[in-house]
Amino acid sequence: MLTPKNNAFYMRTEMLVQVAKSYLKDRLATADEIPETIYPQGAKSVRGSLEKDREITKMRAMAVMGIDVTDENNWNKSLNQCGQEALARTQAPKNKIMVIRQACAACMKPQHIVSNLCRACFARPCEVNCPKKAIKVTDKASIDTSLCINCGICKEACPYDAIIKAPLPCENACPVGALSKDENGIEHIDPEKCISCGQCLASCPFGAIVEESHIIDVLKALKEGDKKVVAMVAPAIIGQFPGSVGNMVGAIKKLGFDEVIEVAVGADITTLKESEEFIERMHNGASFMTTSCCPAYYRAVEKHLQELTPYVSSTRSPMYYTAELVKKENPDCIAVFIGPCLAKREERQRDPQPYTDYVITFEELGAMFTAAEINVSSCEEAEFSKMSYAQGRIFPVSGGVASAVSDLVGSDAEIRLEKINGLNKESVKLLKRYGTKGGENNLIEIMCCEGGCIGGPGCVNSPKKTARLVDNYVKEGQQLKRDSKIGG
Repeated sequence: MLTPKNNAFYMRTEMLVQVAKSYLKDRLATADEIPETIYPQGAKSVRGSLEKDREITKMRAMAVMGIDVTDENNWNKSLNQCGQEALARTQAPKNKIMVIRQACAACMKPQHIVSNLCRACFARPCEVNCPKKAIKVTDKASIDTSLCINCGICKEACPYDAIIKAPLPCENACPVGALSKDENGIEHIDPEKCISCGQCLASCPFGAIVEESHIIDVLKALKEGDKKVVAMVAPAIIGQFPGSVGNMVGAIKKLGFDEVIEVAVGADITTLKESEEFIERMHNGASFMTTSCCPAYYRAVEKHLQELTPYVSSTRSPMYYTAELVKKENPDCIAVFIGPCLAKREERQRDPQPYTDYVITFEELGAMFTAAEINVSSCEEAEFSKMSYAQGRIFPVSGGVASAVSDLVGSDAEIRLEKINGLNKESVKLLKRYGTKGGENNLIEIMCCEGGCIGGPGCVNSPKKTARLVDNYVKEGQQLKRDSKIGG
């Protein structure tokens, strides 16, 4: 994925901020001004004309409002109209990751290219080893694209590293091949293949891939509703914003949330239940079990890795158990999950018990702070309404879920851990093999995002920095035991 320090990321964040500001100012009545605010008269054009820049900005703003930008019926609507539609709805938008066709640059298909580093050497290993005889060398090597199969043998053979592969960032990032081009070279996302991981969105250098946001629905619940609104905060939030954990909780309350609870509390419940499930499976002769708090992994199993179905843990996610606790205590409240993940919207949508009402990312939360002029580090400190144990806090780091389960299993079953640190095309092949032939280890943790949840597409800080801070937070927590009281 792209580093968060890039213009596409900054633009995505700015769109969130501008839409949130427009809501707070006048309930989106002047939302039509957003494109010109981003690209004022006289600004330098990014795409050749301010008109096109503003058109794409409008589409991005629509997505932030939770409007489907792939529906041509919405293209001629004003942002004011879209805003009023967003405010009128009573349920969250459907989970959808979309391509703004007007922003897609129609990148060339992946291919190998000979650079100026080529010396037309006598050895010519590229030409000799090409299985399709697609390379000819005169004063420089050239590749016949009609014959080339992009096997990469020439690239590996070249002693000068003169041959490079020009990938398609979004297609390259997708672990399950859900993206492809149409006849005009525009990318499309196949909903039958997509697992909602968001890796394509985070990888597109043109910012052409967007998702339908819940930010307007949450702002409306905070500012206009009469129900209690509870923030369920994923443990990956540690280190995402400046200041202490207490400052962050205080800032969330300053936005208008009535209560803030750690999703790590739900992770403690997951740990207890999943450790029991693992012990039972091993005693019944199972060869292995997979563990994950990642909804994108579960969608990958359902759509692409059916071989693994018998080995997938049936224990629910930390979000589910946290929301269940919240709704048992306050059945009429609005429960908002705040985390690093786009796939949580898919989990919420498909949940047979819809305890979670809305899902927003850390990036969206940060935009709300900016729009409301809330400085996190200067906010009065507050506490979570329920505190977690160390095991629940370690979930967002790759290997954390398996480690937490292992702690509770103890000596009741032999345990051999393995972690799949990020779903990609190679790890998907590996998992297929595990599903058919098994492996050496009996507890396999799978995280879709490299580094774990702290590397999710909704994060605003680097995974390395966050990992250190999460580790410190884990050390501050008490150890979970089988007889521990959860949510105290």
